[in-house]
Amino acid sequence: MTDVMKQLALIERGMHELLLREELQEKLKLGKPLRVKAGFDPTAPDLHLGHTVLLNKLRQFQSLGHQVLFLIGDFTAMIGDPSGKNATRPPLDREAVLANARTYETQIYKVLDPERTKVVFNSHWMGKMDAADMIGLASRHTVARMLERDDFHKRYTNGQPIAIHEFLYPLIQGYDSVALQADVELGGTDQKFNLLMGRELQKQYGQSPQVVLTMPILEGLDGVQKMSKSLGNYIGITEAPEEMFGKLMSISDTLMWRYFELLSAREMHEIENLQQSVQEGQNPRDVKFLLGEELVTRFHDSHKAQAAKQAFIDRFQKGALPDNMPEMTLAVGETGHLSLPALLRDAGLVPSTSEALRMIRQGAVRIDNERAEDPQQSFSPGNPLICQVGKRRFARVTLIKSQ
Repeated sequence: MTDVMKQLALIERGMHELLLREELQEKLKLGKPLRVKAGFDPTAPDLHLGHTVLLNKLRQFQSLGHQVLFLIGDFTAMIGDPSGKNATRPPLDREAVLANARTYETQIYKVLDPERTKVVFNSHWMGKMDAADMIGLASRHTVARMLERDDFHKRYTNGQPIAIHEFLYPLIQGYDSVALQADVELGGTDQKFNLLMGRELQKQYGQSPQVVLTMPILEGLDGVQKMSKSLGNYIGITEAPEEMFGKLMSISDTLMWRYFELLSAREMHEIENLQQSVQEGQNPRDVKFLLGEELVTRFHDSHKAQAAKQAFIDRFQKGALPDNMPEMTLAVGETGHLSLPALLRDAGLVPSTSEALRMIRQGAVRIDNERAEDPQQSFSPGNPLICQVGKRRFARVTLIKSQ
């Protein structure tokens, strides 16, 4: 085990809040590997970079000699947790939960050390509870305390419904810490109430209470909202190397430093040196290349990372078109022409004409490498059109007359 203060310095890197730092310091002084817990509800089949903020912190604990308890909440996923939203998250059926859980098990070792990781399912102990056990657990907390949770309080104040089973979610998450005898639990900032529930229940069950560490919520590609598959601003860790690299290159120069701090394995002094070099005139793009190479290497390999980088350079700096650009034929209909928004929609480059109009207004649309800024522009049958939306969406479209 490394020096306590050095451990703390690494543990506190990029975190949002460490509750009861003195308690953690005392635990570290004992020189024994800590049991570090983090729970993930398998609500979707794929993990994205937002999830890896926690995974990276767990990996840091492992590098210090501690044991990670990767908890798959297969039982809690069937309840549904609002997690700061103003409505209940829909519960999933057992089959969907288990299918998603299997993908998690194959993905987490792209970050975590298998030798220091124990994967556990909370159905292992929760599934054995009968009605009397569940009532006993529910008796350990009051409704008044539950309503202190921010999202519950807001919904109650606004007259929005709160189902009784929702109160069980934080109780079960807290009991997971009892079952696992966790020393430390990690979670996002939206999980603070649930993490503290674990401390409270551990005290009631006669255990030493866990220390709580919260991590920031990673912003998505838009730099505003949290990374989310439903918002379309995510980078999946199973995405193809070129897609992953291209998305990383699309983030803003400011957001890049946030990604470095929360996702990179580089030492902070290295990141600070990179920041200094940009301030002194180095092109931020070149530094962003380093981030892209590192993350694509982590989730694929170094050869694929270099190939993705070269493909990006060829496509966007040298003007080359992608080799695998989709080709399609579209009928123009009775009018004999197709409007620009309809062209982009029917080619599958945007989901709707309203999104097409938004991209046109932003100057993100090109036809035959010329910026298309007039939404009233229309096209008739003729030579194939090279259509581009943003930096990564291409299609070669041939227009024909309707039969």
